[in-house]
Amino acid sequence: MRLHDLKPRPGAKHRRKRLGQGESSGHGKTSGRGGKGQTARSGSSIRIGFEGGQMPLIRRIPKRGFNNARFTIQYIPVNVGDLNQFDDGARVDETALRAIGLANGRGAGIKILGNGELSKKLTVAANAFSASAKTKIEAKGGACEITGRKPKAEKPAEAPKA
Repeated sequence: MRLHDLKPRPGAKHRRKRLGQGESSGHGKTSGRGGKGQTARSGSSIRIGFEGGQMPLIRRIPKRGFNNARFTIQYIPVNVGDLNQFDDGARVDETALRAIGLANGRGAGIKILGNGELSKKLTVAANAFSASAKTKIEAKGGACEITGRKPKAEKPAEAPKA
């Protein structure tokens, strides 16, 4: 086989669609643009969602309600089973988790989740713990310290109504 023997695979090359070449060409008269109207004109383009002047669907539907997703706290998850990489009796905090590569990226803090089994006694300092993670850490004699969370402000007592 030589370079002059190379050809594209069958069906890989198509002829250009030649518009406006008469009725028998298959693309004559309206040249694939249909009948008259806005889209048949040259230079015509209609933005997405435009409905010909009718009130668009996005503006017709009611926009009510509240979505709390904007205010949620995004924690970086770390599983209890991954904490076995640390030495027995070690203190595990955010800097230690980031140094070993278990907590990457941005987040409001770190949450320890209960997936996996813990085989060492550790003192774990994190922003949040799942209930199962807390029981697994404390079952091995370790301790859970919640860091960086502000205490909830108590509601002031209301004055009695007269």
